[in-house]
Amino acid sequence: MRGKTVLVRTDLNVPMEGGRITDQSRIMRLLPTLTMLSEQGARVVLLSHFGRPEGKFDPSLSLAPLVDALSAALKREVRFGVDCIGNAARNAVNALREGEIILLENLRFHLQEESGDEAFARELASLGEIYVNDAFSCSHRAHASITGIPRFLPSFAGMLLLEEVTALSNVFSTAMRPLAAVVGGSKVSTKLALLENLVSKVDVLVIGGAMANTFLHAQGIAIGRSLYEPKMARTAKGILSAAEKAKCHILLPADVVVAETLCPHDPCAVCTLNDIPHGGMIADVGPVTLMHYLQTLSTCRMVVWNGPVGAFEVSPFDSGTVHLARMLASLTRAGALQTIAGGGDTLAAIAHAGLSQAFTYLSTAGGAFLEWLEGKELPGITALLSAPARTLASA
Repeated sequence: MRGKTVLVRTDLNVPMEGGRITDQSRIMRLLPTLTMLSEQGARVVLLSHFGRPEGKFDPSLSLAPLVDALSAALKREVRFGVDCIGNAARNAVNALREGEIILLENLRFHLQEESGDEAFARELASLGEIYVNDAFSCSHRAHASITGIPRFLPSFAGMLLLEEVTALSNVFSTAMRPLAAVVGGSKVSTKLALLENLVSKVDVLVIGGAMANTFLHAQGIAIGRSLYEPKMARTAKGILSAAEKAKCHILLPADVVVAETLCPHDPCAVCTLNDIPHGGMIADVGPVTLMHYLQTLSTCRMVVWNGPVGAFEVSPFDSGTVHLARMLASLTRAGALQTIAGGGDTLAAIAHAGLSQAFTYLSTAGGAFLEWLEGKELPGITALLSAPARTLASA
């Protein structure tokens, strides 16, 4: 690597408020790859997107504010390039010495990034000699910096990407049985492919969040004014039928927390499924449901979790999700099972409970995590597999 210019596709789309990074976990997970490259004398060029600027320069979506955080985390200066292509980018990259690192400006300031434009990918590739994809969380997108650059440069998987793929490849291992999946969130329609794939792959499928309301409605349960998808009722019945044929046990709420509105600290009550008031809204799972979760999941050897089981963003309706996180963390610490979690809301719930170190593996990915579990090929992984070199360890 010494003296080589290495383009590293990262995912620095970190949460920010008032110009301040509120969660640095994505930065910290990149450190092994970036430190190794720098210490081996590579000239390291970081590529990333941030937000959705729709192909136009937007100062509020500049990557410049991340430079200080990267420098502090890496304990070495990180330079900044005001563009990712053109003379400005080329001159900034050419000025790098061995071991130095530069972050180039937001890829999505150019429309060609998201369209997967070949000429744009070629221009990005011309800045370096080697390409490293360390952005598993973006590898479900056929964008220029993900699938285009590997056509023009020797390409490798970074340490974080390899770690993600290794962890997720173990999910459907026959050795880790019984296997359970916990799937939450609001809509069946957005996770239909996931649910259809999981019923044939897992032994237990826990369905929570507003998505569970559609399943309850499909079973003829009156759910008041709860959020649900009436057009997905037949689909929900089909998933229940497929699960029965596959001998996959589906676990739906047995009791729920109901409120008139989803406003913070509004009055709420625990109801059985037969007692949900006409004007009430299901906001969370109840204590009996949580007990069922514990009884069932404690018999499993692996649990994969995506999505909150209640209206997590509103207190006190985060209680069920936080209790689930504590339950899984406790079982993991006891060595009773392995736990893999992914998705922004899920990781936020785990962090909120102070349990980020208690799970077997936390994936940085959202959409890529889901598509992997759906059994889809990820374009970014396919692009690497078609290249002659696959991991940095083989370089």
